[in-house]
Amino acid sequence: MSDKELLELPMSQGKFEQIWGDLGFGELIKELPRTNSDAWLTAALPDGRFTDGFDLDLPENSAAHDVASAVDSLPPPATVVPSTTDYPGEYNFQLHFNQSSTTKSTTSTYSQLLNKLYCQLAKTCPVDVLVGREPPKGAMLRATAIYKKSEHVSEVVIRCPHHQNIAENNEGVSHRSHLIRVEGSQRVQYHEDPNTKRHSVTMLYESPQLGSVVTTVLLNFMCNSSCMGGMNRRPIFTILTLETFDGQVLGRRCFEVRVCACPGRDRKTEEDNLKSITGQTVTGTKRKRKISDQVKEPLHPAAPESTDEIYILQIRGKERFEMLRTINASLELMHMMPVADQEKYRQKRNALKHDEACPKLKSGKKSLLKDSD
Repeated sequence: MSDKELLELPMSQGKFEQIWGDLGFGELIKELPRTNSDAWLTAALPDGRFTDGFDLDLPENSAAHDVASAVDSLPPPATVVPSTTDYPGEYNFQLHFNQSSTTKSTTSTYSQLLNKLYCQLAKTCPVDVLVGREPPKGAMLRATAIYKKSEHVSEVVIRCPHHQNIAENNEGVSHRSHLIRVEGSQRVQYHEDPNTKRHSVTMLYESPQLGSVVTTVLLNFMCNSSCMGGMNRRPIFTILTLETFDGQVLGRRCFEVRVCACPGRDRKTEEDNLKSITGQTVTGTKRKRKISDQVKEPLHPAAPESTDEIYILQIRGKERFEMLRTINASLELMHMMPVADQEKYRQKRNALKHDEACPKLKSGKKSLLKDSD
């Protein structure tokens, strides 16, 4: 095929201007200078760089700018397992608990030794919030409950079905399943995270009143720790965070909570148990115990690894204690005696036992036998 025939083929370079003209761009091609073969393409494209459409510097009055602003203002996504590490942050976020009584009549009490709040169901628990400097305007406080143990931490902490359905403490309440409620504030919101389904309650942070350095928050816990279908005796943490209005965490504090019928008694019992384990002296209302009286199970009582290993045994009653102490003292004494002396002692003891079993007759006298008739 000749070169002339190749030029006559459809869609060849010679036919391009004719096809472009049929599409309505003929006048545009005629006006372009022939010195630049790419000038027609530059004129057909919009002004500006190719990447201008992807620039984040959008006009403020554009719809795309509104969408970008809405995305930027969304709160950060919630984590599957909230952190329980205390974080004071740059605002030195702290919590104070004033009530520390262990009487049976108290409705809430806090153990600094255990970092644990004990309270009754639906009773007010004052928590003082203290910051080093004023947080940003619109800052919020958020309270969230999670399970303490790793095998339960993925589950959501909710009230038991019984306390959700009874009328008591539920009048006009739409958030019946929430464990934590805030009392005394009208600007409170209850949330359920769409991803993790965890419950939380938020309130606007209020600056301390004149003459005070703390802001008091009133928390209520609406289910007992022992309730079946709810916490079911599983320990929980309460996480209190200071956040900006868009959800950025500024500070975090965490404490354990036990909701029970007698907070003072339970707090005292758990503190005494901890002090006993750590070796501290525990002073009670009726008795005084020391760590030497606590039970320590022998690891291998039948075949101890060493004769010098010491075991601790709990003794009930002073009479038993004195008796066992005497036995122990005798064993310790025998342990210190030489082997030869131990053998002499055994022979002497056996001889005494034999004399007691067969008493001798007094010298010079004969035994009198009764004559038989």
